[in-house]
Amino acid sequence: MSVETKTASEVAPKPDLVTLTIDGTQVSVPKGTLIIRAAEMIGTAIPRFCDHPLLDPVGACRQCMVEIPDAGNGRGFPKPQASCTMPVAEGMKVNTQVTSPVAKKAQEGMLELLLINHPLDCPICDKGGECPLQNQSMSHGHGESRFTELKRTFPKPVSISAQILLDRERCVLCARCTRFSEQISGDPFIALVERGALQQIGTYEQDPYDSYFSGNVVQICPVGALTSAAYRFQARPFDLVSTPTTCEHCASGCELRTDHRHHQVKRRLAGNNPAVNEEWNCDKGRFGFMYGRGDDRVTRPLVRRDGVLQPASWPEAIDAAVHGLRAAGTSVGVQTGGRLTVENAYGYGKFARAVLGTNSVDFRSRPGSAEEADFLAAHVAGKGLADSVQFTDLESASHVVLVAFEPEDEMPSIFLRLRKGVRKKGLKVTTLAPFASRGTVKLGATLVPVAPGGEASALDTLEGLDSGSVILVGERAATLPGLLTAAVAKADATGARLAWVPRRAGDMGAIEAGCLPGLLPGGRPVADAAARVDVASHWGVESLPTAPGLSADEQFAALADGSLKALVVAGVDPADLADPDAALAGLESAQFVVSIEQRLSPVTERADVVFPACLLEEQNGHFLNWEHREGRVRIINKATVSPMSDLRILAALADALGSDLGFRAAKQAWADFTELGSWDGDRARAVGVVAPEQAPEGTLVVGWRELLDASKGTDYEPALRATARPNVARVSTATAERLGLGEVVTVSLGARSLILPLEVTEPMVDDVVWVPLNPGADRIFAAPGTPVVVAPVLVEEGE
Repeated sequence: MSVETKTASEVAPKPDLVTLTIDGTQVSVPKGTLIIRAAEMIGTAIPRFCDHPLLDPVGACRQCMVEIPDAGNGRGFPKPQASCTMPVAEGMKVNTQVTSPVAKKAQEGMLELLLINHPLDCPICDKGGECPLQNQSMSHGHGESRFTELKRTFPKPVSISAQILLDRERCVLCARCTRFSEQISGDPFIALVERGALQQIGTYEQDPYDSYFSGNVVQICPVGALTSAAYRFQARPFDLVSTPTTCEHCASGCELRTDHRHHQVKRRLAGNNPAVNEEWNCDKGRFGFMYGRGDDRVTRPLVRRDGVLQPASWPEAIDAAVHGLRAAGTSVGVQTGGRLTVENAYGYGKFARAVLGTNSVDFRSRPGSAEEADFLAAHVAGKGLADSVQFTDLESASHVVLVAFEPEDEMPSIFLRLRKGVRKKGLKVTTLAPFASRGTVKLGATLVPVAPGGEASALDTLEGLDSGSVILVGERAATLPGLLTAAVAKADATGARLAWVPRRAGDMGAIEAGCLPGLLPGGRPVADAAARVDVASHWGVESLPTAPGLSADEQFAALADGSLKALVVAGVDPADLADPDAALAGLESAQFVVSIEQRLSPVTERADVVFPACLLEEQNGHFLNWEHREGRVRIINKATVSPMSDLRILAALADALGSDLGFRAAKQAWADFTELGSWDGDRARAVGVVAPEQAPEGTLVVGWRELLDASKGTDYEPALRATARPNVARVSTATAERLGLGEVVTVSLGARSLILPLEVTEPMVDDVVWVPLNPGADRIFAAPGTPVVVAPVLVEEGE
């Protein structure tokens, strides 16, 4: 019996095609295509201002006028029509400015009208040199203006937020900014006001433009009406050199275009990557690049002499580090933090195991757990892009459940993709959280109110999940016992896809590079002898250590009690850890500490040797985002303060210790990493089932880090810092009444306390207080679910 087979293209449904003629050229396009897009398919660019492929059509500027002598039904349009709002029709004939004097005259007329009140201040305008109005006036406009009267003027600039400035007289009323705010980010705090000649962009009187995505309105503005305080009057577009790279702030992996001049970054724009961030990015990724320009930058090696860190030469610093590490033997821990490129993380992993002979290497410079380590080994490590949930899967999913994850604050590009799915395809979103956050409201998500510790039970009883659903679990799940176990069980039971979403850009790459005590590169279990032989053979060493390694928290505890002698640490801020005081105590007690850092920190203050490392803009490499997608990092600034990347420093230390790291440059490390590849043997599996703990009595603290805060990543950018949302404590109405709380409260844990304004929030779980775990608060309340004391603060009148 013969079986008829069909190709994938034959099985897939074919879109309904519409055939029309544009400028005498016949073209077939999918039904519903706009005329302006159909023209692009045959290489005809119709001028436009309001049109944007990711925004709903509006026909505001009327610049894209075309002539339609025949609409396909025997009747044409008597006047030119806007091509950005009209879909194609079968048999339609369209004449653009290329072939139609009528369309050409209409476009020239619209430009002339736009320029009546538009100031000719191109030489001082930030948009000059890359301005669509400027370009189209030259290509499609009159050679000179017939308008001789006074132009309309406004006081300028208007600060619609601390970061965004508005020059109203430049606005061409295209409504791109208002549509972005309403459709994409969900922050409708700017709008078109007045009518006719008085129409302009306005703001709500009592509220500034409050958005994590405000920089996008500057980028999509087709004129210089919207500018940023960070870039205003900094450079001219034709003076800049542009380099594509990947954002370093979170694990979204957003593509950026970095513009630099005279060895200094002047601005960053969102790159065009449809698979990841489309054409958008958050304000932290756009404006947060100044952190390496302060006086605290480490510019030369430091060695501790007579109890004081003093400048030293590179050979002296390397000799001092080697002396201290040799004295410690294999009693050394390595902590890499979560912000390194894959290549640097791979270097630290190999340095720990092949040079120092220890499995005590951990990237988790934030609260972690043994349950999380097992989960990462079993369900995250060694996966590729094809095996992972992707951005496009979120958009097309039937149901997305957010567990210990607040996307607007912790992964802004996921938030934008979820909003797109909700708005375009009716995506259902459910969040397990103590209250409906601003992001939850903008997503129209269903809130399942849970107190910290109740997430596992709530997820277990959640209904409505199937094979079209996606469960997104944030890194905060590591602090909630049993939640990761419950997430895996729920995914197995319903067929839903499960994805783990870390917060830092380097976390996923560190896992794949083997920066966990129980994992070798590519998801290979340390406990598997075959996996150890495989890696040892690739690295050219006789064997790898077999003794169990210590996690980051365990390393600090071991330093404090003397069972661990030395530590090599890179990019770790104790404030991020579960117990900052214990971390600092461990560093104080350590026999020897080597710090590889970009800036002075509490770690460098306690180190014996400090090596200055390159900023991200000064090196090449890769990040792996939450999807396991590769994102290139490229050198932006070649005039570096420190010429040494982490890899080169590690290679120099390895040489001095009598070993060969095997690579010194990112290109070599990436080739070695990719050649080793993922493990195709047995995977590590979670050991047993972790049961949720019984919730303690009292008022429990819960929170997460907001996107914009006083972290080091936003240093030296005051306008960005000024757009951060104010820190507040949140409780329910019942809790506020029970505790007798007023406008200001103190939240205390032992001798440590925090004073915050109170915002009574509904709906919210009772007997829970939410605080933002931003720098300052995170030193007090690192673990959610901890009982705290919430008390009113008496405010004297007039204070």
